[in-house]
Amino acid sequence: MPPIRARQRGFSLIELLMVVGVAGTIMAIALPVMGDLTATIKVNEAARLIEREFQDARLRAVAANRPLRVRTNCPAAGYVRTVELLGTALDAAANRCLQSAYPFPADADLMTRPNYDGPVRTIPNEATVTTTAIEFSPDGSAQLVVAGVSQPMVPQTITITRQSKTRTVTINAAGKVQLQ
Repeated sequence: MPPIRARQRGFSLIELLMVVGVAGTIMAIALPVMGDLTATIKVNEAARLIEREFQDARLRAVAANRPLRVRTNCPAAGYVRTVELLGTALDAAANRCLQSAYPFPADADLMTRPNYDGPVRTIPNEATVTTTAIEFSPDGSAQLVVAGVSQPMVPQTITITRQSKTRTVTINAAGKVQLQ
């Protein structure tokens, strides 16, 4: 009589199909959550760029003892740039944010202005930002710029949006910049 074989080891087809079904169900549940999470991450990245641009402009205005303006959607939607306040009609010129007209870095001659313009930065991940211009004085305080003229400011909120997600950056008259 042949010896009785020990039960063969392994998984049956039904067990494998059940595992695949459970894994598929878990992935179907997790997919919308992951999409929502990536949208949040991307709007946060854009908001951090805007907040850092305002913070950097404030610090550079104090360090250089020069007023600087941060202009969003400059030269077009999806861009931001810090520009030096010249005190002339060029401050409100349409080409003031163009890298070709006002290159970064500026020439090394400190006698020709502007010397403190920053690069044109692209707001990442197709995020949109409300159009605004904020001027930082050498003492670190902030003013709202309307039609090229600095005005005293109440706390200003800049909204960054990507798809259905939004973040805000708030700036007060003392120049405090907060990402919320």
